[in-house]
Amino acid sequence: MQRYANISKYQQIIQYHPFCVQNVDHFLRKNSLIACQNHKITQENFYTMAYGLLKGKRGIISGALNEDSIAWKIAQRAHEEGATFTLTNAPLAMRMGEINKLAEETGAKIIGADATSIEELENLYDESLEFLGGPVDFVLHSIGMSTNIRKGREYSDLNYEWFLKSLDVSALSFHKMMQVAQKKDAIAQGGSVVALSYIAAQRSFPDYTDMAQAKAMLESIARSYGYHYGKAKGVRVNTVSQSPTKTTAGTGISGFNAFYEYANQMSPLGNATADDCADYVITLFSDLTKKVTMQNLFHDGGFSCVGISEEIVEKMEQGIK
Repeated sequence: MQRYANISKYQQIIQYHPFCVQNVDHFLRKNSLIACQNHKITQENFYTMAYGLLKGKRGIISGALNEDSIAWKIAQRAHEEGATFTLTNAPLAMRMGEINKLAEETGAKIIGADATSIEELENLYDESLEFLGGPVDFVLHSIGMSTNIRKGREYSDLNYEWFLKSLDVSALSFHKMMQVAQKKDAIAQGGSVVALSYIAAQRSFPDYTDMAQAKAMLESIARSYGYHYGKAKGVRVNTVSQSPTKTTAGTGISGFNAFYEYANQMSPLGNATADDCADYVITLFSDLTKKVTMQNLFHDGGFSCVGISEEIVEKMEQGIK
């Protein structure tokens, strides 16, 4: 029987009759919670299965600020699935966040790096490869920043120096991370690089301002570099367009609660949570997706394919009345 990792994200217990190990495997594979007399699984002790998808794999995870961060959840899931990795963030973000707690939990080494600096990225890879004992199998880019949003500047009144900084931090850093890695031969054959994006790259969201352009550039870089890295070393490069998520960065956007609820009511499956996103990204790091590359993958509960939902129609009709 495989080892079960403790997960606190589930909120209910599905009662089932006492059963054997095979039944436990079957139900836990479906992410169900159970009360099982044979294995003493109770309401206070929630379990789900770790599949060993990343056993023996090494990686670099950027952008974990606190427990609400998607990158934080990805790091926890990667650890559960058997990976070893380093954690990185900008020095300022590291001082603001709780990354030491995550490093202690996962056994990761923290290596500070400004992702816009070639020199610091070179050091990131050098230290990571030394700590991990070889080239990495996966890299997560979870980096984004807009001073225009933070300062409340309207899209029609942007500060262009801040705009360029948004592009550098949120998008060009993705290219730099891969270019430095390729020159150092730091990513193993068939490795995987994933960046987190948002649907504002394709559609207009008024309060997302210059980050919309940053995400559009990020996705374009994934397509372009994905071709070159794939030809050179079989490395996969993808972006994941995630639902609006209640992270520190997300909730800092004006009107976030309104469009979070709107997206939730538009999506047939509801918004994907940070934990859901972590599960999905783990599959992209794994060998289960060896032929998936150069894609922008919507992970949004179906939001990107819905014109209007019954819930929104009902609210509009109520408003008209």
